[in-house]
Amino acid sequence: MTPRILSSITLIAPEVWNTLIGSRDPFLSHEFLLALETSHSVGAGTGWQPQHMTLENDGRLIAAMPLWLKTHSWGEYVFDQEWANAYARHGLVYYPKLVTAIPFTPASGARLIIDPEVKVSDIFPHIVHVLQSLCRQTGASGWHVLFPEEAEVLHWQQTGLEHRLGCQFHWLNHDYTTFDDFLAGLNAKRRKEIRRERKRVHDQGIRLQRLTGDELTLEHWTQFYRFYRDTYQRRSGHDGYLTEAFFFALHHSMRQHLLLVLAYDDSDTAIGGALCFYSDNTLYGRYWGALRDVECLHFEACLYQGIEFCIERGLQRFDPGAQGEHKIPRGFEPVLTHSFHYLQHEGFREAVAEFLTQEREGVRCYAKEARGLLPFKA
Repeated sequence: MTPRILSSITLIAPEVWNTLIGSRDPFLSHEFLLALETSHSVGAGTGWQPQHMTLENDGRLIAAMPLWLKTHSWGEYVFDQEWANAYARHGLVYYPKLVTAIPFTPASGARLIIDPEVKVSDIFPHIVHVLQSLCRQTGASGWHVLFPEEAEVLHWQQTGLEHRLGCQFHWLNHDYTTFDDFLAGLNAKRRKEIRRERKRVHDQGIRLQRLTGDELTLEHWTQFYRFYRDTYQRRSGHDGYLTEAFFFALHHSMRQHLLLVLAYDDSDTAIGGALCFYSDNTLYGRYWGALRDVECLHFEACLYQGIEFCIERGLQRFDPGAQGEHKIPRGFEPVLTHSFHYLQHEGFREAVAEFLTQEREGVRCYAKEARGLLPFKA
């Protein structure tokens, strides 16, 4: 088995990469990774340097992994800044580090994609050995696997990497046929509150429109980028991680996987929107922005419109993004997420392992308590 490091996704043909990836996850597609690169949302000067790994056997691609050399921890959603600070206090350098993840996308998915004809148990230990060697070659402090799907967790655990838990809130489709069918499963208080929130948006003169596929135009992306950039400017003081060219690239290569929810005021002017991706069974809420604050608009555009879309399309799960306890009373259930970590420094590796043992118990308790707050009828 021969490993290969790709400094750009352009170094592998789309049909070769996508044949292995399949259609399970839009964020793993060659098109998505290429859009990040060509739009300069990743690459030189961004702190996300592509180092994608492939594994070949007799010239045939048998495994692939998204991989980045990082010089900061922004855009990951698994927070290790305190680890970096601890390194600094001891006169050690934490960056660069290697990260297996999808930039700016805290969605769980496959992180090591393996040809189904290959024995999985042979690949994971081999990849770990290769990545540990790559850490030494690049001077990286370690390697981090963020948001692997549940089917991979046991394989990563068996490699000896340190296991970290997180908690998100996802909506699950329990064979609903309409939005009212979903509401019927909630207690009366929450059912009334959600109806009040949706009515409040309507009473302010706001209408919502869902657009997919060929319904989308370049003008829609110009509008949406204004919302995205303005919201980041007001909240964080910068234009956001993604450039306008990224959204144009998505339009040309991936619009069959995109849902854009736009909000219009009573003068029919677009004032905000939410962008989601979707696969055969999952909707992923990703980016949001609005030019002005409208009461309950965030709930409507980012949550309720997505739930309706899932019900209409028969999608089984809605992953609206990281964190957000406000999702619990709106029917989003706690879901454990995973990450795995390797640190070269033995002392810090042991200290982090001890910390993660305690943290995992706390996260499990938090998820259990959150489940007890769900608004579903007994």
